[in-house]
Amino acid sequence: MTESDEQYQKAANILNKAGNLQYPISNTVIDILKFNIKEQDLDLVMAFENSISQTMEQLLKSSGLSEEEILKKVDNLAKRGVIFNQPNRNGVMVYRLLPIARQFEYNFMKKLDKTEENDQLAKLFEKFHEENNTLVQSNRERFKSALKAIPPIDRTVPIRENRETGEELNIIVNEELEVPEEQILPTQKIEELIEKYDDIAVGHCFCRQHAEFIGNPCKQIALIPSCFTLGKSARHTSNHGFSKLVSKEEALKILKQCEEAGLVHKAYHLHGDTSKEEVAVCNCCSCCCLNSRQGMIFPTVNATNYLAEIDPDLCIGCGTCVEKCHNQAIELNDDNIAERNEEYCVGCGVCAYFCPENAISLVEGPRMVRMFPEKK
Repeated sequence: MTESDEQYQKAANILNKAGNLQYPISNTVIDILKFNIKEQDLDLVMAFENSISQTMEQLLKSSGLSEEEILKKVDNLAKRGVIFNQPNRNGVMVYRLLPIARQFEYNFMKKLDKTEENDQLAKLFEKFHEENNTLVQSNRERFKSALKAIPPIDRTVPIRENRETGEELNIIVNEELEVPEEQILPTQKIEELIEKYDDIAVGHCFCRQHAEFIGNPCKQIALIPSCFTLGKSARHTSNHGFSKLVSKEEALKILKQCEEAGLVHKAYHLHGDTSKEEVAVCNCCSCCCLNSRQGMIFPTVNATNYLAEIDPDLCIGCGTCVEKCHNQAIELNDDNIAERNEEYCVGCGVCAYFCPENAISLVEGPRMVRMFPEKK
């Protein structure tokens, strides 16, 4: 191993501290970091060894660099998805190191030209995903036992109307669930979630753009800007060219396009804590999304407040819900009636939205959907 490789190995270990998941440091990871972090910027990454979030005053001490040098390196690294730089609620600028996986998200959020360089990056991340898939498949029992303790990665925000009638879906309150009165549920309507934020930015779905680069374009929707960052995250992603700021009206128009394509609204919260504010909304397909049953690599946990319920007396067995279900949680039984598997249903409302007979309701009640990749 060269001295340069040793430095990148050390940088990778520091980056691992910034995320919930510790990735094995393979040659592929090193190659990705070489792509995103120029050698002359490694010293700033090293400055985050003891703390992944620092102010300028702290970075001046931990790095030994001048303010001018730090700002230049921060700009280089922020544009590659390595550092998040935004002021805190007191107006103090904070520089936070981002985990390795965030580099995938940010790099493929901006519209990428079909260049040799971008093609190389796409192939590196494809290899990275393959290596992690092999890791999970060869350690299935260990990962399965950890699944019970994994916090939710995302939260489903359902479609709440029927496409045929334009009316609100029937929402059934599950009275058997005991929910503390003081519990405040996060926003359950996508329109209300958008209304909460003054700063909204939209970029490409990183999963779909990456899939297109490696020759597996999305089967549900053309590659359009369709995933949102909100508030502070919107300001960061738009400042560094990953996304563009849009109005609330523009955002809602894009969300409607996503609903027509059968995509699922997934909200992401600060630090993965659903009691904290939302920082992003992805609109997920079943073929490309790394958190869908079909596309996932690691075990996945989704927070939801709904469960689809099919009225067998109204169902005509057309199979629309089977076709549209994000997680393949619905099948037609021997009587040609649709049946839902609770284990995989994230309560997204897509099946109910497209049902021509309006035969599907949503049962209300907080749930966690824990899924494990199928054996390959």
